[in-house]
Amino acid sequence: MSFTDPEGVTRSIEVAASSLFEAAVRGIAVFGRPEFTAGVAVGSATRLTVAVKNPAVSHVVSVDRVRAWLSAAGRDPKEQALKARLRDEIGWNGRE
Repeated sequence: MSFTDPEGVTRSIEVAASSLFEAAVRGIAVFGRPEFTAGVAVGSATRLTVAVKNPAVSHVVSVDRVRAWLSAAGRDPKEQALKARLRDEIGWNGRE
């Protein structure tokens, strides 16, 4: 997955995930580390590109859309637990 910062630098990482939004949240967690982005913030309007390896597919989703998904109720207990783990992973309580 990747995003392009305000200076035009594309920053890319690999994450393991079973869905588009899980990958996006895991990417936000990594991109939020200062040692990775050298102080460049991933804002709510940032567009994340998520590339799936097999089969090869790319998706683009905004951080706002990821936050909306993360704050919505899960469809079932499994998805609710996943969202709770992901919120903990990025230190987000859903009110930001």
